[in-house]
Amino acid sequence: MAKSANQKMKLLYILKILTEKTDENHCMSAQEIIADLKSYDISAERKSIYDDIECLTSFGYDIVHVKARTGGGYYLASREFELPELKLLVDAVQASRFITSKKSRELIAKIEKLAGPFEGKQLQRQVFVAGRVKTENESIYYNVDQIHKAIQDNSPITFTYLSWNIKKELQPRREGKKYQVSPWALTWQDENYYLIGYDDEEERIKHFRVDKMSRITELSDHKRKGMEAFREVDIAEYTNRTFGMFGGESEIVTLRLPGSMIGIILDRFGKEIGIRNLENEMVSVRVKAALSGQFYGWLTGLGNQVSITAPEYVKKEYMDFLQKIMENYK
Repeated sequence: MAKSANQKMKLLYILKILTEKTDENHCMSAQEIIADLKSYDISAERKSIYDDIECLTSFGYDIVHVKARTGGGYYLASREFELPELKLLVDAVQASRFITSKKSRELIAKIEKLAGPFEGKQLQRQVFVAGRVKTENESIYYNVDQIHKAIQDNSPITFTYLSWNIKKELQPRREGKKYQVSPWALTWQDENYYLIGYDDEEERIKHFRVDKMSRITELSDHKRKGMEAFREVDIAEYTNRTFGMFGGESEIVTLRLPGSMIGIILDRFGKEIGIRNLENEMVSVRVKAALSGQFYGWLTGLGNQVSITAPEYVKKEYMDFLQKIMENYK
């Protein structure tokens, strides 16, 4: 009897069957494996299955043989990821704002395949996050890849930068004029991917949301600029002090607040900030922040127990910020 074209791949198909249909609670006997192989047009005998399993085990696959009168057989015991790890990955994908709904479903389907056939069903769940808005830009994954390549190649890039209009459409800024930027880092802040780079035209460090970048082109015949500027920049510090990734002049700001709220400041600015104890369980902290509406809005959200004590011009800017808000309600 002539052998099928798949016969040479019998070992691979056995591994596929064990991966997709077995776990520690679900074994397959040699006879059941033979029956499944027939669906792939592969013939096998019981003894050859024993030899194949031994071969896979010798290669390093953790295949366990359960000896029992009923319900015995083989199962694949170890996998690349444990179920709790896969659940964490699924939760992160589902909750991530910068991943589109369509891509989230595709990625979760791929993650499910890393689990056993029965454990994979536990990954088919929704993670609900209040107010979650998913990006609509399917090209973000390719954008990230192109930016990484440009960084590795030490090349600048050009791109069109988009923004929303009142028709809920993304349209090019600057009437479609392209930006030319030397990319130096990618960072994930406030659930969005950002490119931090040196704007070749304005000759300064700027950041751009990756999902709003379009038509990225690497200028492979040019070299990146801004090396000297980035030698003086701590990317982690830059990200922490730039609220909502909106730019602003940097300043050391002194805040007065209850000691019980210090965790909020540490979460935002890190452990390198200066802290001084005051009376009545109050503390004074010095933080480096980018002065912008985002910073003042964040500060307002902390309530009336937090106040700016220095510098004076920052106090005045903050008071003007609050006054302008109040004028809207007169």
